[in-house]
Amino acid sequence: MSEFVEIRSGVELPSVRTEFNLQTEDGLNLVGELAMPISKSPDATLITLHPLPTHGGFMDSHVFKKAANRLPTLANLAVLRFNTRGTESPRGKSEGEFGDGISEVYDVRAAVHYAQSLGLKNLWLVGWSFGTELALKYGLEHDVEGIILLSPPLRRTTNEELLRWSSAAKKIVAIVPELDDYLRPEEAKMRFAPIPQAEVLGIDGAKHLWVGEVSTARVLNEIVRITNPKHYPLPSVWQQ
Repeated sequence: MSEFVEIRSGVELPSVRTEFNLQTEDGLNLVGELAMPISKSPDATLITLHPLPTHGGFMDSHVFKKAANRLPTLANLAVLRFNTRGTESPRGKSEGEFGDGISEVYDVRAAVHYAQSLGLKNLWLVGWSFGTELALKYGLEHDVEGIILLSPPLRRTTNEELLRWSSAAKKIVAIVPELDDYLRPEEAKMRFAPIPQAEVLGIDGAKHLWVGEVSTARVLNEIVRITNPKHYPLPSVWQQ
């Protein structure tokens, strides 16, 4: 008899989990994990870029961990998570030291190349906070569909780097909490205004860290709407 599983904070749905190691061009070993749908090839792949490691960000930061726990099953997406240089999680510690968004160019490059080496299609960079800076700085050099920015602070991204996206064909979607600590929706709309293809989506009541199932579910739904809309909206229950 089939059972129904309610989709809530701690649920982990079936997927194929593969631990991997990335080798960067400057000689570092980075640790990560790939979550894949069980029975068929994914429609798209999320390459996640975690929040600031000097303030507790890592590959298991909750939105990305929940994406890996849910989206391979619910939305037929592959979810690739890894620790940037010097970052530690239960999966292990990546070699090197925090590069303040500069030397991490090699980390992003290694992650994209790894996904490409597996033949994964329709790649998206999904950054959160500090990870959005990496997506904005380095996303244009890669063959990705676009970038999704969760709580972008726009503190390390220069105006020149931002404006380079205005002539790009890649999609860019900023998902901005109403009560963000660094950049709120109205200011975000002004900052991204020179980029004609940019979509800025303000989320009422949400904060920078997307705490709570309501906020998390909204973020994951928007990610699915952007990357694989045939599975939007996500169900609230899953039938085993």
